[in-house]
This record gives sequence, structure tokens and C-alpha cells, in this order.
Amino acid sequence: RLDDLHLNEFHETVDKTSPTIVLLSPAGTADGYFAEFGWTASAGGPAVPNADTLWTAPAGAKLTPATPVTLTWDNGAGLTFTRKIAIDDKYMFTVTDGVTNKGTAPASLTPYGQVVRLGEPHTAGYFILHEGLIGVMGSSLQEYKYKDLHDKPPVDLPKSDKGWLGITDKYWATTLIPPQGKTFTSTFAQIQQPTLQYRATFEAEPLTVAPGASATTENRVFAGAKQVAVVDGYQKSLGIDRFELLIDWGWFYFITKPMFYLIDWFFHLLGNFGLAILAVTVLVKALFFPLANKSYKSMSAMKKVQPQMAELRERYKDDKVKQQQELMALYKREKINPIAGCWPMVLQIPVFFSLYKVLFVTIEMRHAPFFGWIQDLSAPDPTHIFNLFGLIPWTPPGLLAIGIWPIIMGITMFVQMRLNPPPADPAQQVIFTWMPLIFTFMLASFPAGLVIYWAWNNTLSVTQQYFIMRRQGVDVDLLGNIKNAFRRPSKVAAEQKAKAEKEKAALAAPKAANDAGEPVVQPKKQKQRGKQKGSPKAKPSGADA
Repeated sequence: RLDDLHLNEFHETVDKTSPTIVLLSPAGTADGYFAEFGWTASAGGPAVPNADTLWTAPAGAKLTPATPVTLTWDNGAGLTFTRKIAIDDKYMFTVTDGVTNKGTAPASLTPYGQVVRLGEPHTAGYFILHEGLIGVMGSSLQEYKYKDLHDKPPVDLPKSDKGWLGITDKYWATTLIPPQGKTFTSTFAQIQQPTLQYRATFEAEPLTVAPGASATTENRVFAGAKQVAVVDGYQKSLGIDRFELLIDWGWFYFITKPMFYLIDWFFHLLGNFGLAILAVTVLVKALFFPLANKSYKSMSAMKKVQPQMAELRERYKDDKVKQQQELMALYKREKINPIAGCWPMVLQIPVFFSLYKVLFVTIEMRHAPFFGWIQDLSAPDPTHIFNLFGLIPWTPPGLLAIGIWPIIMGITMFVQMRLNPPPADPAQQVIFTWMPLIFTFMLASFPAGLVIYWAWNNTLSVTQQYFIMRRQGVDVDLLGNIKNAFRRPSKVAAEQKAKAEKEKAALAAPKAANDAGEPVVQPKKQKQRGKQKGSPKAKPSGADA
């Protein structure tokens, strides 16, 4: 039984003097949690080792990666049991159980292994994270949260000859790897014996050991941190089927795992996971630039036809169907896609959730510092505006725990949304105004690394959109739009309507003058050309050259 295991490399907090992580504990402790292997025998069969067995170890034996330990025990009835325990330099134990029959009758024994957790475990309780019993049987991933087993009969998992099973936490796991290529059955269960227990158990095929014969079985147990390189390495070197699923990569696995490898590559290049996240954001922006460029061009075109749109809305304000038809005709005539501006945001959603997953479930991000006050990218920003960032001896409740980075993110989102004029509809304008504040509160409890990503992404988007719209000839009145955010929606709407009518009149004037046969004066073009010093005055129309 493995029931006393500390992970000396990891601490409970960012403080290096804090206690180390205790993964496995004996059954008699408050949080009993252990793994064991052994033999079972039928009722009336031979005595087999159990939790109370006193094994014999060689003098001076010490388990290290270079020196495995072999234990022996004689049941006094002709059977001698041996157990060889080996450990590598990471988290994998190899347990080789052997039995020699020195008696006169055959012995029927069944190899088994189980991970047992006593009491109700403390879990993070997040929807996107699996904590509980887990296993892969053949090609089937089996996941059961602790609550899924409450007051339920044991769950019999599919029979298989490859796979693994155990119990997983957010960052740590204890899993059994039965002999691959040999059939075994497995179960997940919650039992009361006498206290509450959760068990992940497997049994191999029974063995019959004839008199004078011996039999062995080799099992492995992974007990440690779910480091990506370590888990992937075991899958490859030991042939453990789909062992990578021990880490909960989520629905966007095909994006999330490559995202981690990309961040990890930049981390080894830059030496900081925060800088790695910023670098990945720039790379993602570059990959999506053609689409974003097309989107912002469409948004610029939308802004140019706003006067016509306002006119159509006013003309058909009592006929919404006709209004929509005319607007669609305008979009088609001007070659505008009204939803093109949404595509960068839509395509960013899987990237956002994948990064969230990486920050949330990978232990590499745990206690990874950034700069300044951010010492753990996987935890929320520890500062709080409502206690003046620590000047007041009071810890705000979760809803009011707004840190500096969530505020920065909210400001960048506010500026990004103000690159375009607010909607004419007052109700939409209110939503437009309050959305950055709502997101500031929502993301305050998210990992700081994710909030930093969003703030940086918004900053890049603002810069990108601003220059693209200026190149398209759009007058980007960013300061004016920001000022409008703090004015009455009705007043802003009235000014927008007046501006649209003025622009409409300006567009209609040249056409009307042309229809009347009057000369068209274009003062703006003359002003742009400018009058050169000393140049002759322009002759009146019709004068001799």
C-alpha cells in the first residue's frame, strides 16, 4: 500500500516556505487517500497479504530510482509472496508481485489493484474541470464526478486488455495501470465501510499456481503532478493508451493542447509564461489578420453609409419589413456584409476558451509569475480596488474583488467599443455602454493570465482597427465617441440624426445643382490642392486663354 506521499517540488502557496503538497495519506488520517495492489482468494482459500501484513525487507533497504526494494512474506501454509517496488525519477511506481507455491495443493489467486479515497473530497467545483474518478478502457474515456456515485450501485466499466483508472484532482492524480495486453475488469464505487469511501478498482484474470510453481504480475501506479511532458512521456515510453487524457483538455482539445505547446515554446524562449501569453496573442492576431482586415473594411463601409441607413429607418419606421428589405438592398448595392464585423470575435471564442483551459488545468501555469503583483497567472488578480488596493484592512467579497488587471481590461474593451459610434437605438446604446463594466466584474474572478491576455488582445485590436479604418478614409472620432458614452442616449441619438440629415443634404446638393444646370462648386478640393504663392488668379469661366 502506498499511503504516505509528499510532492516536495510543489508547495501549497506561492510562498516557498509553505508546506509541500501531501498527495497520499494513511487510512487513519482525516484525508485518507492511498493506492494498493495485491491478491485476493476465494472464501476458504489460502491467506494472502493485506493492509496489516508485516513484510520482511532487506537490512538498510531504501527505495530510490536506482535501488528498488523487494519485500517477502510467508503465509505459513506453503505460499511465499514477494513484492518488488521500483520508482523512476518522476511519479511512476512499478510493483511486481510474485507468489511461489511450496505446498501440495494448487492455489487460485486473483491479482487486483485499487485507489481509495476516504471521506468527501475537497474539490474546486468548476463545471469545466473534471475532478473525481477517471479511466480509459480500450477506446472509451470514463469520467465520474464524486456526486455521480452518491447512493448509487458500483459502476462496472467495460472489460478491456489495455487502459488505466484512478482518481484525479485539478493538478494531481493517482492512477493504476494494469498489465497491458491482459484482460481485466474494473469498477467505480462509493461505499460506506464503515466510513465514506470512493474506490477505483480493477481485477485481472484469476491465476492458478500449481505446487512447485511460481507466478508474477506487474502493475504500475502513477502518483504525482499532471505535468504535460511527463504524462505524454509515459504514454509514449510505456505504451499507456490515451494517458494524455488524464489532463482535462476539454472540448477544444485540438486547439487547447497545441495552444499549451505554443505557450510552452515561447516560455522557454522568453523565460516567463506571461510574456509567452502576450507573444502567442500577437501570433494569433497575425494569423487572423486577413480576416480581421476584411472585417474592419466592411465596418468602415458600414460607417460610410450610415446617413443612407438613417434615412431608410426614418422613411420606413412604420413598416419594419420594408425597412429591412431596403437595408438589405443597400448592403447588396454597396457590397457590404453586415455580419462581417462579428467574425473576428466569433473565431476568437475557441481560442479564448482554449487559453482559459490551459491556464486553468495545466500545472505548469500554477504559481507562474508575471511582473509586479501577479505571482500566479492561474489565480485571480490579488489586488482589490474597493479596499484601495490593501490600504483598508478589509477583504471584499467575491463580487467586489476587482483587481487592477480587470480594470485595465475593462478600459481597453471600452475604448475598443468606442471606435464606432454607439447604436441609434437608446436601449442598444445602454447595453453598449455598460458591457465593459459587466465584463470587468465577470472576469475579476478569472485567472490573471486570461485577463492579461484579453487586455492585450483588446489593445492590439484597437490599434489594428484604428489604422485600417483610417486607411479606408473613415473619420474615426474616438474621443467624441468616448464623450458620448457619458451623455444622455436620447441627446446623442438626436445629434446623430441631425448629423445624418446634414450629411444627406450635403450629398444631395451637388445632384440638385447639376440637375438645374448650375455650376458645381467644390471648395474642399480647392482647399486640398491649395493656392501656390505667386500663381495667377484663376480666370472666369469662358474667358480667353
